[in-house]
Amino acid sequence: MADHYDALETRDPAEREASLFARLPGILKQAMRSPAYAERLNGIDPAGIVSREALATLPVLRKAELPGLQKAALPFGGFVGDAPGSFGRLFTSPGPIFEPEAAVADPWRSARGLFAAGFRRGDVVLNTFSYHLTPGGFIMDSGARALGCAVIPAGPGNTEQQFELIEAYRPVAYCGTPDFLKILLDSAAVAGRDMSSIRRALVSGAAFPKSLQEEFSSKGIEAYQAYATADLGFIAYETAGREGLVVNEDIIVEIVRPGTGDPVAEGEVGEIVVTTLDPHHTFVRLALGDLTAVMAGASSCGRTNMRVKGWMGRADQATKVKGMFVRPEQVAEIGRRHPELGRLRLIVTREGETDAMTLAAETAKPSDDLAAAVGATLQSVAKLKGIVTLTPPGALPNDGKVIADERKYD
Repeated sequence: MADHYDALETRDPAEREASLFARLPGILKQAMRSPAYAERLNGIDPAGIVSREALATLPVLRKAELPGLQKAALPFGGFVGDAPGSFGRLFTSPGPIFEPEAAVADPWRSARGLFAAGFRRGDVVLNTFSYHLTPGGFIMDSGARALGCAVIPAGPGNTEQQFELIEAYRPVAYCGTPDFLKILLDSAAVAGRDMSSIRRALVSGAAFPKSLQEEFSSKGIEAYQAYATADLGFIAYETAGREGLVVNEDIIVEIVRPGTGDPVAEGEVGEIVVTTLDPHHTFVRLALGDLTAVMAGASSCGRTNMRVKGWMGRADQATKVKGMFVRPEQVAEIGRRHPELGRLRLIVTREGETDAMTLAAETAKPSDDLAAAVGATLQSVAKLKGIVTLTPPGALPNDGKVIADERKYD
C-alpha cells in the first residue's frame, strides 16, 4: 500500500515554497479581475508578490466580514469574477456565507487527507456530514470519489437507518464528526447492531481528544482528524505520524498575531490565515478566526509540508467593557505604537460592580515612564482607562490569547 498520495507531498520544502510563490502572481492577477479584489488590492503589482514577506503586506480578509460583504453584493461579495452558473454546486453555511463549488474533480482538496487516513480505491465510505445546503457532505464525498471509493450519502442523524445502511453495504470507512461516530458505536452496542466493518475514519467539525481516539482504536477503528472549513475545504490533516496536522498542498498558510496581518515566529500561537491558489474561487489572506501554531521540523510520515498543532481556540476575542467593544485589533495597535513591547494581554475583570482592565505587556526594559506611556495609549485607542503591568519577556502564556475576559458574575 502506497504511503503517500503523490510525489508532491514529499518534495523538498524549498521546492514547494518556490512553486507556490511562482504561481501566486498569476492567481492574484486573475483575482483582481473581480471588483472586490480590484478594490482591496488597488495599487498592488501582483508580479512583486513572490515571497511570504511580500504576501504579508497584503490586507487580511476576515471571515467574520464575509456575511456583510456578501449581503452588500450578492452572492459572493464581488470576490468571485465568474457567474454563479459556471460552478458545479452552490451552497450556504451559517452566517450566512455563500460558497460556490468548482466543477472539477476534488474541488475541496480533500482526497489527500482521506488518503492519509487510509481510504483507498474500492472502499465503501459512510459519509455522515450533511448534504443539505451546506458543503460539508460534498467536501468529503468529492474527495472519496476522487480516490475511487463508493460513498453512502447518509448525512447525520437517524441511527436506525444508519445501522441498516452499515449492515447492508458493510462500509470500511466513516466520515463525520467524532461525536456522531461515538453515538453510533454506543447505540449499536445497546441495540446489538453490527458496525464491525468500519475500520478507519476521518473526523472533523468537533474536538477530537486523545481519549476519544483511543476509545475508537479499542473498538478497531483507526480515526484521524482534519481541519477543514466550508469556504476552503481541507486545510490540514492528520497522518500516521500522529504529530500535529500536515498542511495541504496548493494553499499558503500563515500564522499571524490576532488582530493583525503580521506573521508570528515559528511556535508562536496565532491566527490561521489562508491563501488559495484556486483560479475558480481565490481567497487572498482569509483570516479564519482560529488559533494554532507551527510545529518545527517534518512529520515522521515522510510528508514535508508545514505542520500545525491543530485547533487551539478562537482569535476573535472581542468583548464589551463598560458598554464599549474592545477588540484584538486595538491591542495590536498599542503594540505597533510601542515596538519595545512583546506579547500583550488585556485582562478584563470586575472590581466591585464595575468593569476593570489591566494590560499586561512584556518588555525587556520596564520603567514607570513606559507604563505611563502605554497607559495613555490604551486610553487613546480603547477610549477606556486601564492599569498597565510590565512583565519580563516570556512571562505571558503562548496561547494566542490577546483579550482575557475573566469577569465573574454572581
